Amino acid sequence: MPRTIRITRSHKLATAVLVAAGSVTAIAATGGQSDAQPAAAKTSIAAEKVAGVSTAKEAAAKKAAQETAAKKAVAERKAAAEKAVADRKAEAKKSAEKARSEKQAANRSTERKAVAAPKQYKNNLDGWIRESLDIMKKKNIPGSYEGLHRNIMRESSGNPNAVNDWDVNAQNGIPSKGLLQVIQPTFDAYHVNGTPKKLTDPVANITAAANYAADKYGSIDNVDSAY
Repeated sequence: MPRTIRITRSHKLATAVLVAAGSVTAIAATGGQSDAQPAAAKTSIAAEKVAGVSTAKEAAAKKAAQETAAKKAVAERKAAAEKAVADRKAEAKKSAEKARSEKQAANRSTERKAVAAPKQYKNNLDGWIRESLDIMKKKNIPGSYEGLHRNIMRESSGNPNAVNDWDVNAQNGIPSKGLLQVIQPTFDAYHVNGTPKKLTDPVANITAAANYAADKYGSIDNVDSAY
């Protein structure tokens, strides 16, 4: 049978002291943990805030760098486009100037050829008539190929050295000569500048005779007999 333990007043007092002491110790221990936990939490929060600020700064810096790069790229593309337009305009201007220069050179070459190479005429009746017509046109002397040719064939048969030694002019010492049988006084009075001053020269003879006929009859085309 278990032994009965008798608890005296002294025992109760001792036990109460021990319990109180344990409670104090427990309370002290608990109080220390409560103070330590908020400090650690504060440190952790501060660290997180620092880390957050650092991350935000990095993000902002990265964003700023990206925006700067984007602006630079836009500026470079704009500059490249403007340069391309300027280059095209410069090339077009250069091509236009080259074409204008070539055209001017060609015109000068044509003008030089025209000056250096005058129109050529055959040394025969057809050539003499055509050359005379060109001179007559410049001098506003009327007349046609047919009118000149018809009168020439009647007067001299196309011989530039033909001389009439039997008519009244010949009897007076001033015979008619040349393709259109012109006397010297008439030739001198109606000679056309730019042609030789020689009565029997084919072109000089024709133009002088046509000039005389225009004055007396309106045109060599109106002459059908001796004039």
